[in-house]
Amino acid sequence: MSVGTGFSRRAFLGGVGAGGAGLVAGAVVGHEVSAPARPPAVPFHGEHQAGIGTAAQDRLAFASFDVVTTSRTELRDLLREWTAAATAMCKGRPAPGGSQDLLAPPADTGEALGLDPGGLTVTAGFGPSLFDDRFGLAGRRPAALRELPRLPGENLDPTRSDGDLCLQACSADPQVAFHVIRNLARIGRGVVEMRWSQLGFGRTSSTTSTQSTPRNLFGFKDGTRNLRGDDPESMRRHVWVGPDADQAWMCGGTYLVARRIRMHIESWDRSTLGEQQQVFGRTKQVGAPLTGTHERDRPDFHARDRSGRPVIPVDAHIRLAAPENNGGRAILRRGYSFTDGIDPASGELDAGLFFVVFVNDPGVFVDLQNKLGSLDALSEYIVHDGSGLFACPPGARGEGDHWGRALFA
Repeated sequence: MSVGTGFSRRAFLGGVGAGGAGLVAGAVVGHEVSAPARPPAVPFHGEHQAGIGTAAQDRLAFASFDVVTTSRTELRDLLREWTAAATAMCKGRPAPGGSQDLLAPPADTGEALGLDPGGLTVTAGFGPSLFDDRFGLAGRRPAALRELPRLPGENLDPTRSDGDLCLQACSADPQVAFHVIRNLARIGRGVVEMRWSQLGFGRTSSTTSTQSTPRNLFGFKDGTRNLRGDDPESMRRHVWVGPDADQAWMCGGTYLVARRIRMHIESWDRSTLGEQQQVFGRTKQVGAPLTGTHERDRPDFHARDRSGRPVIPVDAHIRLAAPENNGGRAILRRGYSFTDGIDPASGELDAGLFFVVFVNDPGVFVDLQNKLGSLDALSEYIVHDGSGLFACPPGARGEGDHWGRALFA
């Protein structure tokens, strides 16, 4: 799968030829060239897992795994090893273990040595299928963790859906994010097998109040009214599982919904600007609601034009997704664009949005998608072809803690 070709300082310098070298030298002579700002390190340990309320990074590597062992002890030990390795890599260190024995494989695959972690976060989750009879966990499955029902607007590929475990690695550097998934998959060999994976480039929503709103592959600003990870009250209400959870081990955790959304890029590119704006309910250039001037103006869903029709159409995306039109319910969006080459069946781009949602009740997403998949004008241009639901436990509190420790206690 392709991670995209966004700007990378390392790739740029590596591709400079003789002419390019002169250009860079000239730039240095003219004025000092400053390095990009270094993303702040994100602490691995804490009450909640990082990579949820964290400011969304620019690159994603996501993977789902099937557990192939039947040993509860091996599974628990793998989660302990994964937690230790993720802790080290988030600090910019190689995966721990191994030796300098030339006759043995190295502990770390090495492609991230010398690279800045780029604000790396690693997030883990457990799928509904983990809670069968293999590991004695059936009685510990949260009631909310069950396979998602069939939803409108989807044509799911089983090879891109579900799984016993998931890992999400996010960083400013795509090689760092890939390095995490590669090394954790290697550590898990014999205990887990990768079921499917997805690389993402270009975050498609802002998750903190300090981030600007990015654009999706349709060219529109995405997630203007998204929940903010730095808003504790909103996170408590909509994202974190509270102390009244039916399974105590999930207190402080959340649920992750992953949806691979294929965009029909070619059809969209043939539609008029007016139609595109009607579909989203926003202007393309500024991102303002059709009833406003600035991006963050509050949409007026009651406004009507001279003919009496709603200015923001009844099937516009922002109308149907707005919290005030869904009983105040909201989700934390943390998605990424993707491009995976050409679809051989159609000859069109296999590109779109890898939509990651965090919510303390997956039923909120189900209700929202039932509505959007049935009524949203955007549905003409998209199809959901991959899906997964995972329970993300609370964060590891310290060096002796690990993902899912309370689950296996």
